[in-house]
Amino acid sequence: MSMLEAAHENEIELEGACEGSLACSTCHVIFMDEELYQKLPEPSDEENDMLDLAFGLTETSRLGCQIIAKPELDGMRLALPPATRNFAVDGHVPKPH
Repeated sequence: MSMLEAAHENEIELEGACEGSLACSTCHVIFMDEELYQKLPEPSDEENDMLDLAFGLTETSRLGCQIIAKPELDGMRLALPPATRNFAVDGHVPKPH
């Protein structure tokens, strides 16, 4: 189960506008424990691309849809940034190139 799914099951307000398809950054979370953060696999290029769009990006930022619960991550603490960027809702209109 991903942290995005766990948040939704526990009524935690973690948006996840793309429903975990790596097409947004609205499930951005911040790891509070550097040691546990180091146990995560490296983010994919696609995740890094979406993290580049995240509000309040930190050195321990990840997308909640990409963090899968595992025994070695037991006790992890995550923080939610104070805002998200959801371009579809925030009125962003892409311009042709």
